[in-house]
Amino acid sequence: MADTALSESVVGEPDVWRLRARGCWAEAATLLAPFCADHAGAALRRAELLVEGCFYHLDGWSEAEDALRAAEALAGTDEERGAAASERGYLAYGATLFSVRDRADEASSAFGRAAALLSPASPGRPLLDFRRGLVAENIAANPAAARAAYRRAHAGAVAHGDVFLTSFTWRHLAGLAAADGEIAEARHGFTESLRIRVSLGHLVGTAPALLALADVEDEPEAARLRLEAARLYALLDGVPTWLAPAFKAA
Repeated sequence: MADTALSESVVGEPDVWRLRARGCWAEAATLLAPFCADHAGAALRRAELLVEGCFYHLDGWSEAEDALRAAEALAGTDEERGAAASERGYLAYGATLFSVRDRADEASSAFGRAAALLSPASPGRPLLDFRRGLVAENIAANPAAARAAYRRAHAGAVAHGDVFLTSFTWRHLAGLAAADGEIAEARHGFTESLRIRVSLGHLVGTAPALLALADVEDEPEAARLRLEAARLYALLDGVPTWLAPAFKAA
């Protein structure tokens, strides 16, 4: 697929995707801002960008909250309300995961609301399943439930052609496999996740993918992957922020 086609399949606007892929969420959100006053889809995409930025910078929570409230106010269909509820749950999950504030109950409630609004055939359903898997794995410490949710999300992402989401489902299924000692399965999943991110030009997600694969590779390949991850991390001025401990010794 051409670069533009891939970009449009992920976000809808090639310029927005290119900025997002390089970790420039605020700049990407600025491109959408002129359309957000009366366009529910643009407002939701802007909120999604700012929420995603919180997960990589561990900052910007208030701005993301404001953008999400604006998107919720404009949502007029079940699909739009369900997508906004999914984003609400994801923001609450992130605040809980990174110890900003415990909003686990809010995340659970919002995801439940999203599940009631989004039909099983909705293109937003796989992302919702993936996010519920994150809660099961990282908040509820229930890897079995997480695996089931990730598998549903993966199947749905493939069915809807959501290539970007499959890079995450591969990664998280591989992480569970690695935790179970299934190294060959983990290596396959991490390799697929990395391959997709490279093909999409998702630079900001490539360093984490390189490090994840390095953890299940033998030397000297593992060292090569870590070196490439460190190069990308420096290129992106230390984003994702939460990778910093992995490079302290470098």
